[in-house]
Amino acid sequence: MADTQRKPLSPASGAFAILVSILWSGNSIAIKAGLDHAGPLRIGWMRFVAGGLVTLVWAIYTKADLRVHRAELRPLILLGLLFTVQIIFMNLGIKYTTAGHALSLNVTTAIWTALLSHFFISGDRLEKSRFLGILVAYTGIVVISLDGLRSGVNRDILLGDALSLISAFLLASRQIFAARLVEGIDSNKILLTQFIMGSIFFVAISAMFETEPWSWAWELWASLAYQGIVIAGFGFIASLWLISRYFPSRLAALGLISPISGIILAWIVLGENPTSNLWAGAILVMIGAGLAQRRKHAREMTDSRPASERSATD
Repeated sequence: MADTQRKPLSPASGAFAILVSILWSGNSIAIKAGLDHAGPLRIGWMRFVAGGLVTLVWAIYTKADLRVHRAELRPLILLGLLFTVQIIFMNLGIKYTTAGHALSLNVTTAIWTALLSHFFISGDRLEKSRFLGILVAYTGIVVISLDGLRSGVNRDILLGDALSLISAFLLASRQIFAARLVEGIDSNKILLTQFIMGSIFFVAISAMFETEPWSWAWELWASLAYQGIVIAGFGFIASLWLISRYFPSRLAALGLISPISGIILAWIVLGENPTSNLWAGAILVMIGAGLAQRRKHAREMTDSRPASERSATD
């Protein structure tokens, strides 16, 4: 598969990436708001259906080739399975913990992305100095988890935090895998595969395990509209477009704005009062993730060379 030349972010593309990150920060809040009216798995497949329709309209508008070739079948299925498992962990994590916790722990995706990019993305190397950032970020994770130990052990918070952390790792894995796939497969095809497989699995699992009643309240409609149209539609399309052109770790670094905007939104929309542990942990995670994304200027310039030149010297 040909290696697509990736380049540093320009001011315009950086601003666009920040906008996408802010929109993504509202996803956990939308899910949490919808959980009062439907189960996490039911919300999941509804979101996939809405996102799939948006993606299909975009694919038709852009005249994308949606034919699946034999060589693409296996990687698309693997990506779809990874996507399904990651969203299960994410939705269940948000169910048990607070939206603020889920948002802050989701930022560790930047850490996992930096580590995985070192091994799987050409020219995106993890230097030794950036390892310090990983340690700082993990310290932040521990501080955030202390909320689950306040006034005794809160098993729901601890479970939700653990599920959210696993989801962040799976999300980073999926982004790296998708970044490599985008080099040869249309992004619309990738998204539709994920949404179709996610819908099938979530409908089946929801039917088996979610027997509680649910209602079509306006809050659920608003939650699904945000998740399905803004995130699963525009958010995914924009993210795949960005990672196909720019270094994934650079994009992950800009995503560090999401905990602050997300914590504030969770306070305004859901009435979640952020604790001192959450603020301190979120800041540590942001600092650590930022350090983990630092690159020497010379290295950045080297990484902007064509793949053929990089392979001859790296």
